[in-house]
Amino acid sequence: MTLKKKLTLGLGFLFLILFVLVIFYSYYIGQLSRDAENILKDNYKSLVFSKNMISALEDMRTAIGSIVFNPTDDKSTSDYYLKLFEAGRTEFETNLKSENGNITEIHEREYVDTVNQGYILYTNLCLRIVKGDGGRALYFIEYQPAFETLRHAINNINDINMQAVERKSQMAKHDSARIISLMAAIGVFCLILAFGYFWYFPFYISNSISYLSGRMQALLKKSDIVLDIKTNDETFIILQGINLLENKLGVKDNKDALEVD
Repeated sequence: MTLKKKLTLGLGFLFLILFVLVIFYSYYIGQLSRDAENILKDNYKSLVFSKNMISALEDMRTAIGSIVFNPTDDKSTSDYYLKLFEAGRTEFETNLKSENGNITEIHEREYVDTVNQGYILYTNLCLRIVKGDGGRALYFIEYQPAFETLRHAINNINDINMQAVERKSQMAKHDSARIISLMAAIGVFCLILAFGYFWYFPFYISNSISYLSGRMQALLKKSDIVLDIKTNDETFIILQGINLLENKLGVKDNKDALEVD
């Protein structure tokens, strides 16, 4: 194998190491990013939905409480609380529908079904109060327990997703530490290979040229040719030796001479 080919293979090997490192690091960094995204993707949506449902539930409660405890003949005030109730109702139903399509955790379906059933009972009671059926007695005996049951069920959805976020965060940290350790090990291994290359090739080339220089000097000595140069440059010694041998053999001419400055 020629020296040029060996150098080409060696440099190709270095580029291969760099390429493998780039691909490897890109893959695992992407995996860490996906882990973090998965933590937020579905569970975060459920946390937002449950928060919005609690907020809408409170708006509906405010409107119902005003109708029960602060009845008024002022149409504008009455319309305000009715609009507040309808806005809360729309907001609640929108987020409840979204949560029904975003079940990701064990037992989350049970909690969502409880919210679905509780919401039907709750809205029926709200509509009865809005129509003036039952008044304060209905509010305390049936409405308030239905409200607390519904809010508790929503809080269960929130809690189970918070626990999932915490659990997945711990898993992501564990995976991150494992991947970083693996990346460090592979990086060290590739660096060792690279350092091995940097040590071997200069050593190989230097030894080869030193060997040729030594053989050249020995050949000149056997041919009774004095090589009077003061340098440690093996290449220079070899070229000078070739010129001296050509002079002695009479094969040197102006066209083919090896000129050395």
